[in-house]
Amino acid sequence: MSDYRFNVFGMCVSVLATDAGWETFIIGSEGKRRPAEFIVPNSIPAEELAQYLGDLFHENATPRNNSVVPIE
Repeated sequence: MSDYRFNVFGMCVSVLATDAGWETFIIGSEGKRRPAEFIVPNSIPAEELAQYLGDLFHENATPRNNSVVPIE
């Protein structure tokens, strides 16, 4: 399973590829993850996750946190 992590306008998000599709999590400041309250459709390919998350959460953008950045 692949785990894709992003800083989405200041919020840390993990999108996990499973046999059943994408599972989404919010990563807290202490490093613990909890289930997220949004879904990523199975039709979204991995290379488009950042764009999808940006479109989904664009209202959370601020002058300081204005992008979706992969976390290595």
